[in-house]
Amino acid sequence: MRVVGPRRFDEQEVPIPEVLDGQVLIKLERLSVCGSDLRIFDRALPEEDYPLEIGRPCHECAGVIVESRNDSLDVGQRVIVLPSTSAGLVEYLAEPPERIIPIPSYGDLSNWVMCQHMGTVMYSADRLGSVVGKRVVVIGQGPIGLNFTYWMNQLGAKQIIAVDLLEYRLRVSKKLGATDIIDSSKTDVIKAILELTDGHLADVVIEAAGTAETINQMFSIIRKMGTAVLFGQPHYEDVLPINYDVMMSSLATILPTISSRPPNDPTSHIKHCVDLVDQKRLNLDHLVTHSFPFVEAQKAFELYSDKDDNVLKVILEI
Repeated sequence: MRVVGPRRFDEQEVPIPEVLDGQVLIKLERLSVCGSDLRIFDRALPEEDYPLEIGRPCHECAGVIVESRNDSLDVGQRVIVLPSTSAGLVEYLAEPPERIIPIPSYGDLSNWVMCQHMGTVMYSADRLGSVVGKRVVVIGQGPIGLNFTYWMNQLGAKQIIAVDLLEYRLRVSKKLGATDIIDSSKTDVIKAILELTDGHLADVVIEAAGTAETINQMFSIIRKMGTAVLFGQPHYEDVLPINYDVMMSSLATILPTISSRPPNDPTSHIKHCVDLVDQKRLNLDHLVTHSFPFVEAQKAFELYSDKDDNVLKVILEI
């Protein structure tokens, strides 16, 4: 698949990639649509940028090794793979071991690939540090925000306030451990958080929506010298207006967290997530709501972008 215009895919036949020394060839079987993919799918890029590289945008991929030129990975091993160029909308990928996370031989690959998604949240939480006994607000309850809500509950936060515009997402938030929910389409968020925290405001605010409104909002609901975690990515514009005075007055520690950007191992937290799921200590069954065959990638991306049919995560099956 390749993007040939705003919100438009076409199919292309391409050769199976050559496998270099040290690499393995993976036959992909499950792909997942991520919110960051929509920044490419939905945007109207300069006309000369189209068509995009074949396979973009997609980075949540799982499949089976069908050829190995690396002694540490065997043919038949099921894996999560991180495409080097985020071009995973293909049938085959050749990648080195540092981009690969082995997964168990049992269970649905659709659920295992969610470990890539959850691993990014675990990376962010690692940078945040302990939340035991703290008041945490998670702005945005899309799949990433829901995973933050779930993980903050696992890590022992005292209070977890989930904020979103969509009621169906907030229902899931309660099941995953949110102590309080705020429907921001109907409620003044700042006023509600003052009331829910008895005037203390939040020790930690996690921004998982990526809008100018929510990024600015976080500095009005955080206590003095609290921690502001930036995770959400802007959908259409990369440059957003910030109320500098409100931000500075909060004296917040600002923590930008994108797990794919640091120079260290991008697979470590995903591997840890796989271990926890394998040990039955973590359950990600709440995420996948829709599946499509690979040839219906257009429909899958449109559904995810439009937030129809109570969608959370969408899987493409190859």
